[in-house]
Amino acid sequence: MERKNISSGTPWEPIVGYSRAVRIGNAVYVSGTTATGADGKIIGVGDAHAQTVQTIRNIEAALAKADATLGDVVRTRIFVTNIAEWEKIARAHGEFFAAIRPATSMLQVSALISPEMLVEIEADAIVEPETK
Repeated sequence: MERKNISSGTPWEPIVGYSRAVRIGNAVYVSGTTATGADGKIIGVGDAHAQTVQTIRNIEAALAKADATLGDVVRTRIFVTNIAEWEKIARAHGEFFAAIRPATSMLQVSALISPEMLVEIEADAIVEPETK
């Protein structure tokens, strides 16, 4: 099967040795994604809901580069630094996934790579095979 690595252009990708997303066949795997804006700064500092929204928009952009959509997502993993904020994060997740309803997990972690980051999300998608 053909492998397609998708880059977001961040400076960390070559240093760490990862891709924003990888598509193999009809499966797409999106790496842990945060609320980083195009300028490299965190959007929604101090606001878990706003960070979740931006994070999912970043996931959506990575999926598009892999010829997939949020509708193709079958699983998300949500990592949060404060589980007490779960309702704000869940509400934002639901704004995008209420009709799709992927399998999901939400876990509290002690920290993310930057103290400004409150949420990190991974996503897995299955795309319908093209018919020719």
